[in-house]
Amino acid sequence: MDTRVEPSPSSEEPLPAAFAPLVEEYARHLRLQRGLSPHTVRAYSGDVLGLLRHLQRLGLDSLDGVTVRALRSWLAREQTRGQARSTLQRRSAAVRVFFTWAQATGRVATNPAAGLRSPRKERSLPPHLAQAEAVAMLERAGPSPTGAANPAMVEAVGPRRLAIERRNAALLETLYATGVRVSELCGLDLDDVDTQRRLVRVVGKGDKERSVPVGVPALRAIERWLQEGRPVLEAGASGAAVFLGERGQRIDPRV
Repeated sequence: MDTRVEPSPSSEEPLPAAFAPLVEEYARHLRLQRGLSPHTVRAYSGDVLGLLRHLQRLGLDSLDGVTVRALRSWLAREQTRGQARSTLQRRSAAVRVFFTWAQATGRVATNPAAGLRSPRKERSLPPHLAQAEAVAMLERAGPSPTGAANPAMVEAVGPRRLAIERRNAALLETLYATGVRVSELCGLDLDDVDTQRRLVRVVGKGDKERSVPVGVPALRAIERWLQEGRPVLEAGASGAAVFLGERGQRIDPRV
């Protein structure tokens, strides 16, 4: 087992003369010229101090001998010490800013950090509803989205309230069945719904069009909305929009 302990800052050897004033001068630049917050100044200054310590361990005593390979070795060392990817990204940014400043102020002839890339950001799947949560959400949307509205139901809740509940149920059923974006769902036109092939045609980012399969429960909910809800809310501004707001216009994704 490796029992070596990283020395604390107080037990480190003094920085080489060319390195010693750099951290404070860089911090002053961040505060006065870049206007960064005290927290960011401390973080960036600490990152640069850690880099200079690493360069010292490599036997370097001036910035002129620093290469992008030396910078990468520092980031690799930090990664092996268990630093989070977000921390490594911040340290990469701090080093790039530092060497840009050092070159602009004549402290180094070339910028070795120009070719330094930040570690890629971790990508994770978005959170999703459990089946029980989805069922509960659909039940709260109103009466059964697939059951026909009888006169007693219409009289009890009112035609507009029933129409809105039909719409909300169809929206939720379609979102759950297809996984499309809310903006894509709100942008559906009547001819985008293909009940025969069980598809909806959506236009996404970059105006890219794609067809998405949709399940039978969602199609039934859409049909109920189109038959019993949409005619109640329909107005001159409705156009070909599938889903309408309370004033009859295409529903806003922010609703």
